[in-house]
Amino acid sequence: MTMHYLDANASEPLRPEARRAMLAAMDISGNPSSVHAAGRAARRIMEDAREALAVRFGGQPADLVFTSGGTEADALAVHALGQGRRVLIGATEHDAIRAAAANAEIVPVGADGLIDLSVLATMLETGPPALVCLMLANNEVGTIQPVAEAAALCRSHGALLHVDAVQGAGRLVVVMAGEGSPPTTGSGKVVGGGPSPAMTMLNTGAHSIALSSHKLGGPTGVGALLLAPEVTGIAPLIRGGGQERGRRGGTPPLTAIAGFAAAALACGDSAPLAALRDAAERAAVACGARVIGADAPRLPNTTCLALPGARADTQVIALDLDGIAVSAGAACSSGKVAASHVLQAMGLGALAGQAIRVSLPWNATQADVDAFAASYARMADRLRSPLVSRAA
Repeated sequence: MTMHYLDANASEPLRPEARRAMLAAMDISGNPSSVHAAGRAARRIMEDAREALAVRFGGQPADLVFTSGGTEADALAVHALGQGRRVLIGATEHDAIRAAAANAEIVPVGADGLIDLSVLATMLETGPPALVCLMLANNEVGTIQPVAEAAALCRSHGALLHVDAVQGAGRLVVVMAGEGSPPTTGSGKVVGGGPSPAMTMLNTGAHSIALSSHKLGGPTGVGALLLAPEVTGIAPLIRGGGQERGRRGGTPPLTAIAGFAAAALACGDSAPLAALRDAAERAAVACGARVIGADAPRLPNTTCLALPGARADTQVIALDLDGIAVSAGAACSSGKVAASHVLQAMGLGALAGQAIRVSLPWNATQADVDAFAASYARMADRLRSPLVSRAA
């Protein structure tokens, strides 16, 4: 059976550029912290990767901290930036943020999944200084949050903003801050023309940004926290030998870091994925599906499809047996399939347990979408026919 992998938001396929960089790094035996020639060679690879990633995402090399992945980057941000501050998080934030900020105040979202900026403003006005955590783009629905507008609110109230850019990085133009960027609205639309809203998110104004290698087409096990220049003296979450300028202990995974940087540099125009996604959506809607968050700006590769009356786990299994790999919600719950807190926060009720996520990888093809469309039609007909019979 030909397999069609449509679960990129769980993990992208490894890019060939990342594979080549990792193989080259494997030939280096030194520890980047060692002062001999082998250690210096390892250090050179690591620092070149750090510089490439920092430049790619609009920061400074000295402000990029390597971590074990996006989860640790989020946890480090909450730990370091949340000291002495109350924490506010969006209702649809990833579980990495929800777990790191267990006592956080929740900022609601609308039916489109977008944060309610008026509520955020009120919350910022009625309490001590805060740390706000807001995703750049949601991992389940793909909704692109109005990060620039949230950042302006935060800065006007003395609050800090951490942005989980794990899903958005590599699929959107993500620049932490910088000169020469065109002015944008909160949805990322360039004022006066330019790239489409679904493709651009410039000048986030964030104080920190979380990144993850394997969501870019790099290896698992490595990520980064990119800090704004004014953020200094952060307390480490993991203590050890003083690596990462004392901000994160432990010997860095050189091979994975090399692949991380190569994957980030290889990320290109994701616009072609939007056309494939739209085709997949049209096919699903023709079978009775509902596209969740369709009216909001979304990632070009992501669609969340609810099929009324059909359990999400049943849909995932049926498609898998047909060679189509999709998911129900996030892939970070130890294999469990449960009603999504994201969809519940969007007010979907029973539909929250009847939605699957289709996320196209960087190497998706029309053949993948055609296979999905055919399989989805068969599945929908089979799963919905008992409902039709009972209604009759």
